[in-house]
Amino acid sequence: QVQLVESGGGLVQVGGSLRLSCVASGRSFSEYAIGWFRQAPGKEREFVAAITFDGGSRYYDDSVKGRFTISRDNAKNTAYLQMNSLKPEDTAVYYCAADLVAGLSTILNEYDYWGQGTQVTVSS
Repeated sequence: QVQLVESGGGLVQVGGSLRLSCVASGRSFSEYAIGWFRQAPGKEREFVAAITFDGGSRYYDDSVKGRFTISRDNAKNTAYLQMNSLKPEDTAVYYCAADLVAGLSTILNEYDYWGQGTQVTVSS
């Protein structure tokens, strides 16, 4: 079992920055990959970024590449999503998820555990 809790969301102006955190508990954090997804009102949940169990590889959706950075600190059981140069279209609920089998997957169904989400709102 894995429990994930996101935090760090909020209201920010266009061009601003936020850092989301995802704190994990349960199974050893260093054994699984982490992905970040987001869901805007009326839209499907979509992939944002993923990082392997050891932080050695990362993958980003094209929409956030160059603006967002995913990272993890296995000693703190925490993953991060640093979001810079935020745009109104980044407004969504952001979720972290644990993938116990693969790594760097962009597919929702391949993730085994999900957090409750944190709201990010970018105002213009």
